[in-house]
Amino acid sequence: MNSPKSLFASVFLVLLTCTAWGQSLESMPAPGGDPLKLARVYPNPAVDYVSLKLEQPMAKSVTLELHSIIGNNLEVESEVIDDFEVRIRVKDLPSGYYVLDVKLQGMSHSAFKFLKR
Repeated sequence: MNSPKSLFASVFLVLLTCTAWGQSLESMPAPGGDPLKLARVYPNPAVDYVSLKLEQPMAKSVTLELHSIIGNNLEVESEVIDDFEVRIRVKDLPSGYYVLDVKLQGMSHSAFKFLKR
């Protein structure tokens, strides 16, 4: 069993390593190297638009699909804001839950659930 001192030492080393490399824990790659694991969708709930914010500059490389909560594929407008953000228009959708399916050129896949008001 690990003692509190060895646990503290391990955490301290991780923090020291991150600081020495100029990274915060939030900017470290996700386990397994999946860049979409650090992505987030906001605001939630959404009214007019929902944004996909990425931690790496790959907004032009992602493929987006929007599904209703029962799985119907929906056509929506999306706009690449910059290398880190894509904005999806949800203004004309009825209120309810939706799933945004994000794929990165066959390498990675993530799904984000959000509420449209």
